Amino acid sequence: MLRLALAALLLVSTAAQADECDGLAARIAAATGGKVARRQGPSIDIRVPGSTKLDLTCRAEPIAQAASGDPSPSAAYFQVLSIATEIVVGERADAAQAILVRAYETALRERRKSFIQQNGWSASCYTDSAGTIRTLCSVGRIPPG
Repeated sequence: MLRLALAALLLVSTAAQADECDGLAARIAAATGGKVARRQGPSIDIRVPGSTKLDLTCRAEPIAQAASGDPSPSAAYFQVLSIATEIVVGERADAAQAILVRAYETALRERRKSFIQQNGWSASCYTDSAGTIRTLCSVGRIPPG
């Protein structure tokens, strides 16, 4: 009986997390002029105008991630991810954009993943001049603990 109750509680919790993630994805899509695309496990693809690939992954804390195959990410790339940042972590989009650009420039200059923590959230960027994904940046809340 206890196992059944625990299983039911887990299903309710998982469904609530999925609903919250779907809601975040819908808000990001609406704010960026995009459209919620496919969902696979905890990740939801969001189609946004242009060449930026955006997804939202919901585990302990939601993480928004943007990928670009362009030699240098466009201004729209940073704008889309900064809007998602405001929705996911609550940091103003203009402040988030400055931090994301700094993380990108650091990754490019130092040729390694750049990681910046600020106000309970983090931004990270990775660049690869030879890969199909040239820039990959993500943002998310720092889990408590």
